[in-house]
Amino acid sequence: MRIAVPSKGRLHDPTVELFEQAGLEIENGSDRKLYADTVDPDINVLYARAADVPEYVAEGAADLGVTGLDQVRESGVDLEPLLDLEYGRCRIVVAAPDGEYESLGALGGKRVATEFPRITRGFFDERAVEVDVVEVSGATELTPHADMADAIVDITSTGTTLEVNNLEILEEVLQSSVYLFARPDVVGDRKVDDVKSALESVVEAEDKRYLMMNVPEDSLDAVKEAASGLGGPTVMDVEGEEMVALHAVVDEDRIYETVNAVRREGARDILVVPIERMIR
Repeated sequence: MRIAVPSKGRLHDPTVELFEQAGLEIENGSDRKLYADTVDPDINVLYARAADVPEYVAEGAADLGVTGLDQVRESGVDLEPLLDLEYGRCRIVVAAPDGEYESLGALGGKRVATEFPRITRGFFDERAVEVDVVEVSGATELTPHADMADAIVDITSTGTTLEVNNLEILEEVLQSSVYLFARPDVVGDRKVDDVKSALESVVEAEDKRYLMMNVPEDSLDAVKEAASGLGGPTVMDVEGEEMVALHAVVDEDRIYETVNAVRREGARDILVVPIERMIR
């Protein structure tokens, strides 16, 4: 089985790191190579531009692909989104010079520059606003100031670049992040499920911590109540003592309050441990 992954750019390193965390290390990989093996002899990797990954999968050069939702939507190919990998988050937005247009409808008959012509045409067609789509290959935010376009449809993460170029967002077109995609005909294949499960276990563990503590038996109910967010903790007897061991998975942003709450109720020997993978 072959998986197409971004060969370079902002999606390459997080993808390689995710595969390593999932135990599917890429061996002798390099953005200068077209293919690379993984620790699984039945799985190899195909390097491609993020924008080309959808076509590689759709045409059968790869069975699975890792790329942004925006790239798949722009390609127009029929792929199955198997798993949101929850990185590479961004938005595609309509933006125009500050104060120039009050609404999307005011762009009727205007020129809109974009690197996403398919998404742009579909967006404006759905809203019955006729625009002249100008396809560009970079520096989209500069086109209104160079009299190449009246507005743009562009990708943004924080909006800072738009603000620096005196552009305001009129409307959001699409929210995007990186997904694991598959051709419809391979969905349900055992190897595909194995890859999805491995990557999902890392995503599930993100921002989670494993909390372990010893609790006096007569304080167990109070500790559970103090840490009401603990979903289904595991409780085990501690041999030779009137104590129980309590283990639970806790969201990282609740660790501080949870540890303080259980400590006040008598918990001790508290350990907080990172979680690499969670397989449900």
